[in-house]
Amino acid sequence: MHYRRLGKSGIKLSEISLGAWVTMGSQIDEDTSKELIVKAFDNGINFFDNADIYARGRAETAMGKAIKDLPREQLVISSKVFWPTMEGPNGRGLSRKHVTESIHASLKRLGTDYLDLYFCHRYDPDTPTEELVYTMTHLIEQGKILYWGTSEWRASQVADAIGIARQYNLIPPTMEQPQYHMFHRQRVESELSPLCTSHGIGLTTWSPLASGILSGKYNDGIPEGSRATIENMAWLKDHITEDRIEKVRQLELIAAEMNITMAQLAIAWLLRRKEVSSVITGATKISQLEDNLASRESVELLENEILERIEDILDNDPVND
Repeated sequence: MHYRRLGKSGIKLSEISLGAWVTMGSQIDEDTSKELIVKAFDNGINFFDNADIYARGRAETAMGKAIKDLPREQLVISSKVFWPTMEGPNGRGLSRKHVTESIHASLKRLGTDYLDLYFCHRYDPDTPTEELVYTMTHLIEQGKILYWGTSEWRASQVADAIGIARQYNLIPPTMEQPQYHMFHRQRVESELSPLCTSHGIGLTTWSPLASGILSGKYNDGIPEGSRATIENMAWLKDHITEDRIEKVRQLELIAAEMNITMAQLAIAWLLRRKEVSSVITGATKISQLEDNLASRESVELLENEILERIEDILDNDPVND
């Protein structure tokens, strides 16, 4: 396993990580979650991503039970805050009240004293950024989190938080977690990349396979039990277009020439970017995890000629971003 610094910070993350979204506490049971996490750790993965909203907290509970017997100092555990997780008007957002109550709830479910990474899951227009930066700085000073960052924020919003931190001698965000894959790339490559260069922000990217589209599983229709059949993932069907399926079929030919799977090609294509500190992957079974793990060895196969052919296929995606 290769490890990358999280932006300009000193902490190092496995370049392939394992996330809980959709799977843990929902698609798979606690025993399977533990099996996957232990297997991932044994193969060098140290970063495990979560959020308080995933499966209404059950994902954190499942991960907490899975990491119980693993050496905590070797793990990088994250969670997120923003979406409604409590009753009442203060049960969501990034107010000092909701963030403080949410971090305590997440720590309890995960069975740990601190989080390595804590993400603001979306931008909150109702909370002054000054209030948020003060809150995150306080949580770091208390030892409840080590680094804080954002998820799906605009570059200008992250830059504003950095500016406020500098103005008041507070702790700025270290990382951003954007969606990034072959069909969703403009925001990372055009907007966030300059931010990473100028401010040392690290990216932990999610949905590398476009919720399974880039694995090729939807090439012949929607399989029973796949993400597209889950009730709260119905939106995915709108993204499984004929144009994208045709592109995946063409990309599969390149993957076959390289003697790797389509999923490995998609993940390796992301890892070629120096701004990416870690690619968050998901899995419901060991074979998927093993396939994802093998992606890190495929990066060196992406020669310029291969990248140009991929670019020709991906060019002008009608629903990119």
